[in-house]
Amino acid sequence: MELGGSSRTALVTAYARACHQVANEPRVFTDPIAGRILGVTDGELTELDTAGTDHPGLGAASNRPRRLFIAARSRFAEDAVHDAVAAGVRQTVILGAGLDTFAYRNPYPDLRVYEVDHPDTQAWKRERLAIAGIDLPDTLTFTPVDFETDTLAARLADAGFDRSAAAIFVWLGVTIYLTSAAIQSTIELIAGQAAPVEVVLDYGQPAATPEDRAELQARAERVAAIGEPWLSYFTPDEMTETLRGFGFTRIDDRSVRDLIAGYIDAPSSNANFFGPHVVRASR
Repeated sequence: MELGGSSRTALVTAYARACHQVANEPRVFTDPIAGRILGVTDGELTELDTAGTDHPGLGAASNRPRRLFIAARSRFAEDAVHDAVAAGVRQTVILGAGLDTFAYRNPYPDLRVYEVDHPDTQAWKRERLAIAGIDLPDTLTFTPVDFETDTLAARLADAGFDRSAAAIFVWLGVTIYLTSAAIQSTIELIAGQAAPVEVVLDYGQPAATPEDRAELQARAERVAAIGEPWLSYFTPDEMTETLRGFGFTRIDDRSVRDLIAGYIDAPSSNANFFGPHVVRASR
């Protein structure tokens, strides 16, 4: 992300969610304001959907397997939030919120949503919301964090987040851009929340074959070229060990294929791309 500007990957992810709303594929995740926050029409999204995987800069939006994964992980996270609210949780933290729209569709009037992101990304998002005429709900608290000068714990405290109450953290599309030390310190902070506490996060898996390594390297070079390099990968065993080391005992880890298959009966070719996992962990 360039200082003073937007996160390119946040923009690509938002386009993927928006294109999923109009694409000729089974609907995994419904978001009626995904296109509005981007300022694009359904017709423009349909055109992007038919542009193919070579659409400049927005490959995840026009690449159907990756788009299905992005939609499915959002559904998985919001299903987890639904379960948490049903169990009595009244606060959720969205780490690296980007252009996520849950807070503006939040169906739970007593659920406080804390959106955490870099100050420049949040300023860009607030501008997009204003242009789109999307109201800021009373249940939303923006929590800007510049990790070069701030700490997540301090900024959450300033925002009024209650460390002594139950919470669910949603952390999608972020860990691969962080160092292992930064990931572990964030998991440690989450684990320090009063129980019950839960986190939904995704992570990149290292390549196991020469073909996978070549594909992963090509994708990594593309994101590095826009200033957002991939830094960390985990095997499922490594991620489970990390979470258990911080006290999480109930861990549900799903591959891309398993995640998508949990919502639609998709042919294997629609879920056959290498890499990410999504995990839901609680204690």
